[in-house]
Amino acid sequence: MPSLKEYRNRIASVKSTRKITSAMKMVAASKLRRAQSQAEASQPYARRMADMLARLVANMDGGESPSALMSGTGRDDVHLLVVITSDRGLCGGFNGAVVRLTRQKIQELTAAGKTVKLVCVGRKAAAALKRDHAGKIVRVFEGLGKKRLSFGEAAEVSDFILDALAREEFDVCSLVYNEFKSVISQVPAAQQLIPLSVEAARTQDNDAEAAAAEEAAGPKALYEFEPNEERILAALLPRNLAVQVYRALLDSAAGEQAARMTAMENATRNAGDMIAKLTLKYNRARQAYITKELIEIISGAEAV
Repeated sequence: MPSLKEYRNRIASVKSTRKITSAMKMVAASKLRRAQSQAEASQPYARRMADMLARLVANMDGGESPSALMSGTGRDDVHLLVVITSDRGLCGGFNGAVVRLTRQKIQELTAAGKTVKLVCVGRKAAAALKRDHAGKIVRVFEGLGKKRLSFGEAAEVSDFILDALAREEFDVCSLVYNEFKSVISQVPAAQQLIPLSVEAARTQDNDAEAAAAEEAAGPKALYEFEPNEERILAALLPRNLAVQVYRALLDSAAGEQAARMTAMENATRNAGDMIAKLTLKYNRARQAYITKELIEIISGAEAV
């Protein structure tokens, strides 16, 4: 049985840990409000851009796309997975869910005879995937959004993807990230970026009610574009790629803080339960020690 001093040391240690987890919970809650507002503010812009792309494609009368971002390279041999996680841990299974989905995608693509390349956005993705797929990692981005996530940081990732596409280093590009649903729900998702599917993008950006309302509205208005559709698409598609990456980064940032807040809340509660159990054991050991001392005193008095 541990001594009374060992019990006191363990109780003091757990109390210190509870202070840390409680402080981290409050910090995560504060950051979550800002990250969630950023993620929600990006949704209308992404929806409008998807609608604009849909109108442009509809006006092209089935013509050939002017950009490889929409038509791709015409092959399906090399797949680039852009995996988005956090740089820090202590956020429950947030990063593990993305890594598991990535490994599943790698296994499926490899079984189909495809070549897989990885771009890791976040230190945790690189650390986890290096164990089994170090040779597939072509670039690691760390420290994005360290203070406040900006569109310029998302553009760094999208520019790297565009440069790799120009060199024909891949044929299909997909994002793997945690989609922010609510404070208690972050769902790992995979979204194809290149070649871009406009209908898939519109379905993802519009909820079921909005889609039903649009369908019930009847025939769509006709639009005339100046300059022509091909030139607008050539300028708009790279911008859309950066917007999609930015939105995924914002979702991941909000999900990270929500997962960390939940994990730290659970850790704080578990620390409280452990303190209660250790205190009970300490009191029992102390009572047993006092009883033993009394027995020894009484035995000594009787012997005299």
